[in-house]
Amino acid sequence: MLKKYGIIGLIIIVLVEINFFLKIEPLASLYFPLIWFSYILVIDALVYKIRKNSLINNHFFSFIGLFVLSIFFWYTFEFLNIFVKNWEYIGTEGLGSFQELFKVISFSTVLPAFFETSSLIKSIHLFDKIKLKRKYNFSKSLLYIMIILGIFCFFLPIFFPRFTFPLIWLSFFLLLDPINYMNKQPSVIGHLKDKNISTPLSLLLAGIILGFLWEFWNYWAVIKWKYDIPFVGFFKIFEMPVLGYLGYFPFALELYAMYWFFRSLFTYRNEALI
Repeated sequence: MLKKYGIIGLIIIVLVEINFFLKIEPLASLYFPLIWFSYILVIDALVYKIRKNSLINNHFFSFIGLFVLSIFFWYTFEFLNIFVKNWEYIGTEGLGSFQELFKVISFSTVLPAFFETSSLIKSIHLFDKIKLKRKYNFSKSLLYIMIILGIFCFFLPIFFPRFTFPLIWLSFFLLLDPINYMNKQPSVIGHLKDKNISTPLSLLLAGIILGFLWEFWNYWAVIKWKYDIPFVGFFKIFEMPVLGYLGYFPFALELYAMYWFFRSLFTYRNEALI
């Protein structure tokens, strides 16, 4: 049996899906944050049922911290979007003075949904049998090269947005993952060095699963985003051009690197979240 909060989450998801057709307000306008908070509750309950350990039950303060950091992280991407102009929000005018609050609440769900989904994938041991045959060593010079590339990937879309916009989905991984590794924080580089491919693969799969769900649930929402992506704006699945889904893979690694970097600024303790 699922934890009670997981059952409540399931019920809310069903009701919100039914309201696709009924369009009862204010539920219709609040659809996106409602369904994502419910998703987070359901996935956490599933993780706890499988391994008797979950973010809500065993790492509650870290769980709350995910929401706070998620807001900050996504506003960073909103800043970059000022230059690349790859997406815009429609339908927010009906919210009046609550527009910004709605965005904050919606943005807060990104990181918790990502770590919960990664935890679920790890819980079912999907990639545990896949092993790297050798360790991958990263020299200090290579780590510094990655950091420099990350800085370039951050600034190039600001100055040359039309041709370099995809780099925003790689910049923070290149910039922060080497720093995490050098500071002995969890990192993709560290996992590869330890021949642990299971965690990076879980992160990548979580990224594309969430990407699909973000686009699916956004497509039906009253308040939603639409894309304007140069060169690859053809053959859309929901609102996202099919090639755009590839961006969810580096975005997943980026979220992981950003989280552990900013967490390390406040505490050195690195409890396993997935």
